[in-house]
Amino acid sequence: MALLADAILIVHLLFVLFVVGGLLAIWSGALLGWRWIHNFWLRAAHLGAILFVAVESLAGLMCPLTVWEDLLRGKDAGGAGFIQRWVSRMLYYDLPGSAFTAIYVLFAAIVVMTFWKIPPREKNDKTRDGAN
Repeated sequence: MALLADAILIVHLLFVLFVVGGLLAIWSGALLGWRWIHNFWLRAAHLGAILFVAVESLAGLMCPLTVWEDLLRGKDAGGAGFIQRWVSRMLYYDLPGSAFTAIYVLFAAIVVMTFWKIPPREKNDKTRDGAN
């Protein structure tokens, strides 16, 4: 079971890297002219991922990946989510869950703003190649 719990931990980490790193890649790509950052499906998945996190946090729900990992490890999360536990471990400072909810909602708002300011484009959109 520990191996499966470790696999879930890795998936969770990759999810976090997709959400955080994705936003940084979108901003960098906008500045550097990378076309792939305008891919609609990538952008929709990115937006959906952070909106899922923000909504579950606002609803007071634990992340399913955290719950499954804890179940497989035979422990109770104690109300602390994945990010909260790892930030606490890395910084030795424990923020309340409400602080993380605020961070998730703010991050989601930034991703929504980015979706609007740096919009995705349909594959057949001629404006991406500079045509009017």
